[in-house]
Amino acid sequence: MTPEAPRTDDATMSLLEHLEELRGRIIVIAITIVLAGIVGFFLSEPIIAILRAALPEGQDTLIQISVGESLSVRLRIGLYVGIAIAVPVILYQVWRFVTPGLTRNERRLIWPLLIGSAILFALGIGLGYFVMPYALDFLLGLVLPGVVTQLRLSEYVSFASTVMLAFGLAFQFPVLLLLLARVGILNYRFLSSRRRWAVLAIVVFAIVATPGGDPLSSIILSLVMYVLFEGTLQLIRQLRP
Repeated sequence: MTPEAPRTDDATMSLLEHLEELRGRIIVIAITIVLAGIVGFFLSEPIIAILRAALPEGQDTLIQISVGESLSVRLRIGLYVGIAIAVPVILYQVWRFVTPGLTRNERRLIWPLLIGSAILFALGIGLGYFVMPYALDFLLGLVLPGVVTQLRLSEYVSFASTVMLAFGLAFQFPVLLLLLARVGILNYRFLSSRRRWAVLAIVVFAIVATPGGDPLSSIILSLVMYVLFEGTLQLIRQLRP
């Protein structure tokens, strides 16, 4: 088998040219997030309605304390939605930037990883939304006797977005492991011999990532990440024994 021919055009790029390319890709990402964020801003009302549907019965009334709270929440939702919609563009721009430094076989792996990453992120967001009502039931069930519960709009949106984002990021765990394994930084033997450390890291991440000290979300997130870890480990074993 003949070795791959070096890419002379990318190999001869100076540091300044790399920085200029990076600047251009960051600008594309920023413009995409802004445009998608505008869409998210106008979708903020139905998104709030979807988030309210996860509240326990009788607790679906949200209050506003400050004058500009609704505007800030709309802007925050617009930013979150903008980033979510722009994920394929962000991943593509990152892929295009790092592609010159990869071999041909590694470049072939990127597209499946990008598609898988986007699908896993969406699945993680969905699971986070599914878990959120149970977390709310647990936390609101700890309210002291005689205390009236009133949920503030901005705090609830922050709570909900943090839970869903934590699950979305957790579902990127397999993609990261696969990528590190394919470029030779990690391998099956190294990962399998350090399961205890992996479990510890998973539990710590789950506790830190889930808001409100909710043990239910932390336990579910830990279990999901461990299942993903074991599944990815076996996939790495098949791809590179």
